[in-house]
Amino acid sequence: MAYFVTGGTGFIGRNLIDQLLKRKGTIYLLVRRGSKKKFNKLVEERWPDHKRRVVAISGDLTRAELGVSAADREKLKGEVRHVFHLAAIYDLSASAEDQEKGNIEGTRNAIGFAEAIGAKCFHHTSSIAAAGLYQGTFREDMFDEATGLEHPYFRTKHDSEGLVRRSCNIPWRIYRPGIVVGHSKTGEIDKIDGPYYFFKMIQKVRRMLPPWVPTLGLEGGRINIVPVDFVAQAMDHIAHKPKLDGMCFHLTDPAPKRIGEVLNLFAQAAHAPLMQMRIDARLFAFIPAPVKQGMMMLPPVRRIVNQVLSDLGIPRDMMNFINYPTGFDCRETERALKGSGIKVPRLEDYAWVLWDYWERHLDPELFIDRSLSGQVRDKIVLITGASSGIGRATALMMGQAGAKTIIVARGEESLLETKKEIESEGGTAFHYTCDLSDMDDCQRLVDQVLADHGKVDVLVNNAGRSIRRSIALSYDRFHDFERCMQLNYFGALKLIMGFLPTMAAQRSGQVINISSIGVLTNAPRFSAYVASKSALDAFSRCAASEFNDTGVSFTTINMPLVRTPMIAPTKIYESVPTITPEDAADMVKQAVIFRPQRIATRLGIFAQVLHAVAPKISEIIMNSAFRMFPDSAAAKGEKSVQGEERPTQEQVAFASLMRGIHW
Repeated sequence: MAYFVTGGTGFIGRNLIDQLLKRKGTIYLLVRRGSKKKFNKLVEERWPDHKRRVVAISGDLTRAELGVSAADREKLKGEVRHVFHLAAIYDLSASAEDQEKGNIEGTRNAIGFAEAIGAKCFHHTSSIAAAGLYQGTFREDMFDEATGLEHPYFRTKHDSEGLVRRSCNIPWRIYRPGIVVGHSKTGEIDKIDGPYYFFKMIQKVRRMLPPWVPTLGLEGGRINIVPVDFVAQAMDHIAHKPKLDGMCFHLTDPAPKRIGEVLNLFAQAAHAPLMQMRIDARLFAFIPAPVKQGMMMLPPVRRIVNQVLSDLGIPRDMMNFINYPTGFDCRETERALKGSGIKVPRLEDYAWVLWDYWERHLDPELFIDRSLSGQVRDKIVLITGASSGIGRATALMMGQAGAKTIIVARGEESLLETKKEIESEGGTAFHYTCDLSDMDDCQRLVDQVLADHGKVDVLVNNAGRSIRRSIALSYDRFHDFERCMQLNYFGALKLIMGFLPTMAAQRSGQVINISSIGVLTNAPRFSAYVASKSALDAFSRCAASEFNDTGVSFTTINMPLVRTPMIAPTKIYESVPTITPEDAADMVKQAVIFRPQRIATRLGIFAQVLHAVAPKISEIIMNSAFRMFPDSAAAKGEKSVQGEERPTQEQVAFASLMRGIHW
């Protein structure tokens, strides 16, 4: 006895062949001529002990009699008893034309082939989608009762099954699997589908919140999930059982769970927060259809919905099945499997296996190039303030990653040292001197860089001036505010405005602004510095809104306290926690790779939230720090006395608790 399988190299097909190999006989697989190498590799890796029993037959699903040659058809005639037709389009987002070719024409050609070789039984793998969006319980003996077949996937699955029922001249059996997920023992699956589309959402929630935080979620219809090993075992068993021709079998879970329960099981497997309160999605049905359609016609609403779904990797069509209305009776299947020991395992018992396999093998983030070189190699990256501190560390990192690094600072001698170090490690660097507080000099820099290089792909505005002085000591020092604004805001803005046109024209580019945690914490004694950085932050948010659809992104990094020459005059910082310039450069690296709108520490974000929710409490905390950390002798215009600025234990403890904040 021999078998012929279409779609044998596919997900369900591979698992079915695992079962068929436990029986006697040769297994012939339909393989496209261009896929022979893939087939050979599969046999070597999956069935190395059965190389002679698993045989490729060249053909094409879209051609009459599967495009199998006359010689091969003659060879298989009378030898093949069972033809298993699994090849089809299992993709909701595929075009209607592709689904018609793969599902309807492919089935017609498979039937013609089975009849031509005189097969004894044609086994058609359909889907519960053949029921469409039937309201109620769809039995195994029902077919013409299907409703809601407007979607091409539902319609073509229904019509292909109809071909078998009406035009197949040899005995047939039909199998309608539910939503097929990975193997219940190994988790193996070859693509993201069904509930897997929601795994990224669960993962994002896990990253944002601890698992004990209750969250709000949706409740919808019952979702019928079955693991591939159950489907393969059930098909194999039913196919070989006598007196079942002309019947249809629902390979479904007799006790399916609601979508909210399913998502909570996967959230539990992921150690993510559970949706303790779930809103029934049926409530949205009370919103009149014209209102919903009108909302979706608004461009901002459309773009927001599309962006959220894109970020989560959820196809738009999936949202139509939140309130899935169809249940499936599977009594004939249970009767056929009685005594075999084959049954649908509980999702509770294998949800963690599916999650683990997805996170290890299919998580889209696994395929993101997280290397800095993958983002900046051969691109032009301009870094200001590159002669020391954060700028120098960032420039060295970019040079090592293969960027064409443009370094900018006032002093040429220090710049040349940075350039020399970049080149000694095999990098490429170009140096330009510029006083960024001088707008004419900034314009000269922009013109020269564009003349020499034509564009800037990544602009890192790092150069800055910091002044630590209380407002009470600044009444007659208005120039402190002017100097900070001139360099930190106007200088950076001049470069942004100079390089933005070419970025927008090429529809790609990034502006990274090195800001301060002080903007989020409202740090006392830094009013001049924080105000200038806040201005740049606000500009970047406005610019991000304007350039969102141009391929140009803006990222603000609210840096914690970094041990650089800029903070050296404040001796108290020698005894408080800081990060290194290399740590700061790593934050720039994350900005380039992931292109977020903001990068900040958790403490910085907490301080911002606290100020928004309870501004008076935030104010008290900052005022306490203001009184605890006095102005330096330099800020007072006095000569520093050795040992005068040595911090107290109270100050050190407070600074350690508020790690990274400027005091």
